Amino acid sequence: MIKSQCTGFLNTPPLWENKQFDIQQFEFPITEVNSFHPTAIPGNLRFGHQMEYVFKQLIEHSETYDIVLHNLQVWQGKRTLGEIDFILKDTNRDKLIHVELSYKFYIIDPEVTDPIQSLIGPNKRDKFSIKMEKMKSKQFPLLHSVEGAKALKDKGIDHSEIEHQSCFKAQLFQAYGSVDVKLGTLNQNCLAGYWLRFDEFKKSEFVKAQFYMPSKSEWVTQVQDQVEWKSHVEIMIDLVKRLKKESAPMLWMKKESGVVEKIFVVWW
Repeated sequence: MIKSQCTGFLNTPPLWENKQFDIQQFEFPITEVNSFHPTAIPGNLRFGHQMEYVFKQLIEHSETYDIVLHNLQVWQGKRTLGEIDFILKDTNRDKLIHVELSYKFYIIDPEVTDPIQSLIGPNKRDKFSIKMEKMKSKQFPLLHSVEGAKALKDKGIDHSEIEHQSCFKAQLFQAYGSVDVKLGTLNQNCLAGYWLRFDEFKKSEFVKAQFYMPSKSEWVTQVQDQVEWKSHVEIMIDLVKRLKKESAPMLWMKKESGVVEKIFVVWW
């Protein structure tokens, strides 16, 4: 699993390239996967922490960066102000880089014309616009707060010498039936599938396909053929259980033609 997660992470494009929204996108180093032998991720980690574990191992395998620190909590008394994801040293430039890591799955709301505002989580509990503003207004400034500067100084790091970047990877899912989706300055290569509602999933074009409901740990990976595929009737039973809990699952779908796709079925 960990090898396929690392490969999936590497193959996922960044949500934007270069510098946009006043945020510099981290340029991931070229990594030779064949010689890469990652260690298994500890059990029961949330998906975000799994991706941190993947990122950390890939960077350790890189010749471009050294990890200076990882997951440094910043405290104000007994209250946590936040956490610094990674401080890396760019060995080519002899420069310290603060990297905030994000790996997101967003559906595209076709009723919203602004690409930035149109990206929301499948369960409507997450928005790219809010995440982006949080990064600029809270996560980056945290390092230069009194508490953040002291936490870094205790590690021998001068906060004023740090460059801020974001490693922001994403899979985007367009609405079922939509064509020519315009993403503005966002990366069109992030399009990974489509989303639909339960009533649409009942349509005849889905009845003859086969389905697999991956765990969230598998969402980052490429669709695998060697899984326990289920019929439309069988997956409907699983879907109903998930949708009743207001949880939008990802499905892998294999059509009669053999074409495989990723889709989200939403509950709302």
